[in-house]
Amino acid sequence: MFGSLGFTELILILFIVLVIFGAGKLPQLGEGIGKAIKGFKKSVHEADAIEAEAQAAQQNMAAAPQQAVPEPMLQAPASVEQSAAPVHSASRG
Repeated sequence: MFGSLGFTELILILFIVLVIFGAGKLPQLGEGIGKAIKGFKKSVHEADAIEAEAQAAQQNMAAAPQQAVPEPMLQAPASVEQSAAPVHSASRG
């Protein structure tokens, strides 16, 4: 993309940017671009780390022996049956 740009083209682009934004805004512009690039690199590295953790967890799950899953309870405990009973409210007349 930038391989075809020569030194004179880059100087011309920088001069146009200087004219448009002014000398006072160039440090702020450079700082903003630098922060954006730094944030982008940080997010890329974090995404790679998260992806690596997910792959490691997946490999650990595949390597772990299958554990017996307990069968579901056939009857609900009495406390659950009592709490599930309908509540009758007194009607106002």
